[in-house]
Amino acid sequence: MSAIRAIHSEEQLASQLSALGVEGGAVVMVHASLRRVGAVEGGPRTVIRALRHVLGPDGTLVVPAFTSENSDTSTSFLERVRGLSDEARAAVLADMPAFDRAATPALSMGSLAETLRLTPGALRSDHPQTSFAALGPHAEKVVAGHRPDCHLGEGSPLAHLYGVRAQVLLLGVGFERCSAFHLAEYRVPRPPRRHYRCVVSCHDERRWWQYEDVDLDDSDFAALGADFEHSDETGAVRAGPVGSAHCRLVRFRDAVDFAQRWIPSHRGTAADRDG
Repeated sequence: MSAIRAIHSEEQLASQLSALGVEGGAVVMVHASLRRVGAVEGGPRTVIRALRHVLGPDGTLVVPAFTSENSDTSTSFLERVRGLSDEARAAVLADMPAFDRAATPALSMGSLAETLRLTPGALRSDHPQTSFAALGPHAEKVVAGHRPDCHLGEGSPLAHLYGVRAQVLLLGVGFERCSAFHLAEYRVPRPPRRHYRCVVSCHDERRWWQYEDVDLDDSDFAALGADFEHSDETGAVRAGPVGSAHCRLVRFRDAVDFAQRWIPSHRGTAADRDG
């Protein structure tokens, strides 16, 4: 006889989020796997309502709304065209849609992020590959001024989140998804850089745009996060259940500051990277 699958309610989720440490008036960036949260009555909209209920009218929700589908330098594109002929590869490039802040979906970010992006009142930043969506009184400040040549550094919403002492909610995902760590990659001495290319819309015309930025690397974020959590003595990381998922609530500034110290000693020097 199969086990009965629990269906989580908005009230239950709100209670668990409060117990985890989410507070009214906070600014919280969420990375989520709703599959791990489990069955929720009403789906992602209910999870967003639970978060907004706990945050109250003065709280702000932020989610990554990243888009790799319009770039030929992204990992997802390179995997997609591996083994294709030159003709087939050219066809993929020709069919690649230009980024539209209002319309381009964040397909790889999960249902909660996409649902929040589409929620009335939500705002989205301008970056054609690493935009963020935000909902709440701080939303405009969070998304404003996202430089198109700065994925996740000082000209991105992450710098604003650092400044307002935001929190990161890892809802059923681990530290490997903690994009706050990327801000630290910009703050280490001489971070490695690379070129990126993506399709953008300029005056209603589709065109390719190339720019240089920090060479982002999340391959060691799980190890970085484990060391951060293990060394925490100030309550910067709180853990507990939300729905069926093991979750963490992390102080944004503490995570970035720890990563800024950790990265240089675990990735080698700039001279090592330069070969």
